[in-house]
Amino acid sequence: MLRIHFTPEDLGRTRVANAPDPLWESMLSLHRLRARDGALVFGQWRARVRGGLATAQCRPELRMLLPLVPQRGYFPDFLTPADARSGWQAGIDALLHTPASRLRSELELLAGRQHLPSWAAGLADGDPDLLRRLATALTAYYELAVAPFSVALQAQLDADRAVRARSLLDGGAEGLLAGLRPMMRWQNPVLEVDYPTEQELHLDGRGLLLVPSFFCWRHPISLLDPTQPPVLVYPVEKDPAWFGGPAESTEQAVAALLGSTRAAVLATVGIGCTTGELARRLRISPASASQHTTVLRNAGLITSRRTGPVVLHSQTPLGARLLRP
Repeated sequence: MLRIHFTPEDLGRTRVANAPDPLWESMLSLHRLRARDGALVFGQWRARVRGGLATAQCRPELRMLLPLVPQRGYFPDFLTPADARSGWQAGIDALLHTPASRLRSELELLAGRQHLPSWAAGLADGDPDLLRRLATALTAYYELAVAPFSVALQAQLDADRAVRARSLLDGGAEGLLAGLRPMMRWQNPVLEVDYPTEQELHLDGRGLLLVPSFFCWRHPISLLDPTQPPVLVYPVEKDPAWFGGPAESTEQAVAALLGSTRAAVLATVGIGCTTGELARRLRISPASASQHTTVLRNAGLITSRRTGPVVLHSQTPLGARLLRP
């Protein structure tokens, strides 16, 4: 279990990331790529990515990633720098400037858990050429496995953020943390997280960044080094149709979408609205509101997530763009 200790200042500085962290998603997708479970969600994605990797011109560099990111368990914290929240290139620049002392200590820790290839010694010494090769490998993998699906990943995260925003509005920061059950349990002033190892993290006024992740699986994950900016990456609920597309063809879905009431439903959904709220605001029956949200969801314009007794709908990036002048 991971126990995260909060002060009153930390509660005020707890927030939810507004976009996928590209390096965290890359590392965690490497876990999912080599796993066999979750075939309903990841099966088609795995087939596409494996095909791309098999023909990639930079296959020697890509092989560098496998020993650094084992199929399960610890991988070095320097692979997921906080700077990546400002974009892929910012994260890669931070990785390239990782102090040699940190590279050495984290790679020694990894070497104590599994065998590392001989070139890892040079990487631990901060060899610039090896760091650049690693950056090339990460970029090539990201462009194959994560970047092509960024819109779909953002839609999944936006749906989760709508749920978290509602918890925050209803119950403040403690409501946000309490709403993360069952994978986490808030018992003021400690957040208990289901975790494969025993670990304690004292925030000491730094606050906590919650990072919703599509490729995170089963339980949240954090950094091992407590001196780094505190972050907790947690799995979002996953729509099995995220890769295969909507249940209907795009042409059928868009044709069904046409009409003033349905357009009003899409506009009213915004970043979070329940079926009952839609019915009341638009003065339509709950059954009619449910029918309209089903069509919009099939068209890929909204996502729906159950939270307690209600279903919360939110626009996808595609749905939001459709409403722009």
